[in-house]
Amino acid sequence: MSKIELVRQEMFAAMKNKEAERKNALSLLLSALKAKEKDKMAPLTEDEENSIILKEIKQTKETLESAAGRENIIADCEFKIAVYNEFAPRRMDESEIKATIEKVLADLGLDNPTAKEKGIIMKNLMPLVSGKADGGLVNQLLGQYLK
Repeated sequence: MSKIELVRQEMFAAMKNKEAERKNALSLLLSALKAKEKDKMAPLTEDEENSIILKEIKQTKETLESAAGRENIIADCEFKIAVYNEFAPRRMDESEIKATIEKVLADLGLDNPTAKEKGIIMKNLMPLVSGKADGGLVNQLLGQYLK
């Protein structure tokens, strides 16, 4: 089942249960997913759906950071993030990222990688972690392996 259908079902359930705040958050997420699908003029792939959900979470976190002291906005953003996280893909933890980095290094035959080789490492690494891990964390962990 696509994320669009899943979000739609959850939205209908929230409407039936008279959970207006949850319904509103799901409605916004559903709108973002459907807008992208309409722009593409084809069904979204799972990766595309996940990237849209992660984008919505990121935008809501940015709003949260700029809400400085506005309790109603802070509470609304925190609630939306919690709802959106229900549909977000599972994120890789540090040990999984390190294992992936080590696998890429082994595949490339690099025992003592240098900063000059970072580009080729990232080129091979990012497709394996894209959408599953925070890019900043991946970059930071890769830096620990570079000489």
